[in-house]
Amino acid sequence: MRLVTLGLIALLALVHAELWFGKGGVPRVMELQAKLDQKKGENDAARARNERLVAEVSDLKEGLEMVEEKARFELGMVKPDEIYVQVSTAKR
Repeated sequence: MRLVTLGLIALLALVHAELWFGKGGVPRVMELQAKLDQKKGENDAARARNERLVAEVSDLKEGLEMVEEKARFELGMVKPDEIYVQVSTAKR
């Protein structure tokens, strides 16, 4: 009977050692969970960026307001009857 008890204790110790120090142990699982959380955050940021880009493409395809806005702000274009005034905010 004593031999069976010692054998069971040895098996229990082996299982615990594998749980804490083995390839699929608790520290490894926690490390993988942290990496997974990081990747989920990166995916959420990329998903939000993609949604903004899809909305911008849709605006460009459907209306001229977005095209006009891009032409004004990115290319500095003005309409034929407009006067361009630039206000400088630099302090002297």
